[in-house]
Amino acid sequence: MKVTVSILAEIPEELHESLKSFLETHPSWDQDRVFSAALSLFLLQNGESDRRASKVYLDTLFNYAA
Repeated sequence: MKVTVSILAEIPEELHESLKSFLETHPSWDQDRVFSAALSLFLLQNGESDRRASKVYLDTLFNYAA
């Protein structure tokens, strides 16, 4: 069973505008998918070697249904 956690985050308006523009031109992506990919990639690039972060990143990037 896949468990998700809701996160409330404040981001700069410029980043939000960029995100909206991206989502308008990439209909297969949504805000949750973008944030999951970005957060898991950040963790991988900054020393988090947990295989779960790798799995989330790859599943999110390639849109695998869990």
